[in-house]
Amino acid sequence: MDKKYTEINAKVIDRWVEDGWEWGQPISHEVFEKVKRNDWFVLLTPTKPVPKEWFCEMKGATILGLASGGGQQMPIFTALGANCTVMDYSEKQLLREKEVAERENYDIKIVRGDMTDPFPFEDESFDLIFHPVSNCYIEDVYHVWKECYRVLKKGGILLAGLDNGINFIFDEDETRVVTPLPFNPLKNKQQFEQSMKNDWGIQFSHTIEEQIGGQIKAGFVLTDIYEDTNGTGLLHEYNVPTFYATRAVKKG
Repeated sequence: MDKKYTEINAKVIDRWVEDGWEWGQPISHEVFEKVKRNDWFVLLTPTKPVPKEWFCEMKGATILGLASGGGQQMPIFTALGANCTVMDYSEKQLLREKEVAERENYDIKIVRGDMTDPFPFEDESFDLIFHPVSNCYIEDVYHVWKECYRVLKKGGILLAGLDNGINFIFDEDETRVVTPLPFNPLKNKQQFEQSMKNDWGIQFSHTIEEQIGGQIKAGFVLTDIYEDTNGTGLLHEYNVPTFYATRAVKKG
């Protein structure tokens, strides 16, 4: 492959955003104003709001939105009084962040960064990392957990949305099991060709050992977890969990 796969993914997501991808649609001014009245929620996975008790005290908190561009969560955290940094590799997702910040007249640090590289932040920089479902676009998730641990302050919180891999095994109608796991187009030519043909980008299935085991191996203490569905489609109708969210803490 001539291009690094994360660059392919950034361009694919740019196109999705331009085509109206739901995770690239920023919140409205009305939603931003409601936050100031403590009327708010955010998502790590498709449908279930993150429990408010999962968060730290937001006023004055330093928050990293990791692969969290799109103008959906960072504006809410800013309205709650947090100091936010957003890191994403999609230029269009970062543009959405800039648009909302200009519209609502607040400051946010916007960083275009590839999370497969070392994060461009000092050790112990953040109180909280908010990481919605996105590490399905990278091969090595353990690197991300190590970097999250490094840049969080002691006692800092990692909130992560994770894909459990089930979506990869089904056909488009979600009626037939057609693909074995793991799904890794970098190691499977057929999966690579399928991904390119369908404009999926280069996505990867990850195991619980990689996702939860990886967080524990990096040093985190897992404090809570919940499951979620796709929000639409047959698997959703049958209430099959395809995503989960975790809350983990860096030991003080």
